[in-house]
Amino acid sequence: MAMAELPAAQAAVLADVRALAQRAPRVCVLSGAGMSAESGIPTFRDAMTGLWSRFDPAQLASEEGFRADPARVWAWYAERRAGLHAAQPNAGHRAVAAFGRRRPGVLTVVTQNVDDLHQRAGWPDTIRLHGDILADRWLEPCPHGRACAPAQARPGQPPACADCGNLLRPDVVWFGEMLPAGAIDAAERAARGCALLLVVGTSGAVWPAAGLAGVARRSGARVAIVNPHASDIDDDAHWVLRGTAADLLPRLLDA
Repeated sequence: MAMAELPAAQAAVLADVRALAQRAPRVCVLSGAGMSAESGIPTFRDAMTGLWSRFDPAQLASEEGFRADPARVWAWYAERRAGLHAAQPNAGHRAVAAFGRRRPGVLTVVTQNVDDLHQRAGWPDTIRLHGDILADRWLEPCPHGRACAPAQARPGQPPACADCGNLLRPDVVWFGEMLPAGAIDAAERAARGCALLLVVGTSGAVWPAAGLAGVARRSGARVAIVNPHASDIDDDAHWVLRGTAADLLPRLLDA
């Protein structure tokens, strides 16, 4: 399918960003929910439709909500996981992975998304700020000090340890929880060390991920935002490209 022609001003911006991407010694891509939405994965809020629309988000995405009704929360995540399995990486995911393979040692990908679309597109080393929706972890530390694998849990809604009754929960960051220290530290290092930060498909409203654009700019990087809509961090950018990841990233990153 032929790509739509960009307005002259946007075409000039795209050419500037593309030129820097091709020569920059370090490039960081920060992706948000809009990039996955192009593959048919609902954003967090959009996933709360139908049966789930009557629930407060904290009832489905917090430790308190899980403890109050583990089966309900587990069912919601099972539905989201099924939708993820049906989705495929889009042209934006593929362009990012191909760029990274073409320029070894240059690219770092940081994502706010909990899916595996960057990985399936061919970039396994993606830094996940908010966890992995396809993975599980124990709700509590083992009372016996064991390091049992989640796969050993007995089936259930949710699965539980046959010995102590410890429940499995999705390995994602819920409301009120800290981001994984290793992930946010790695993301900040990438933002400080890059020459170009591409911020793709994020509203810029979720912190501390939203702060990475400012970190990069203060460290001397150029910041480009790719988004069809205005974001809360547009003022942190040197360039703003209005469009989708699937349309613009191949133009920016393909050889």
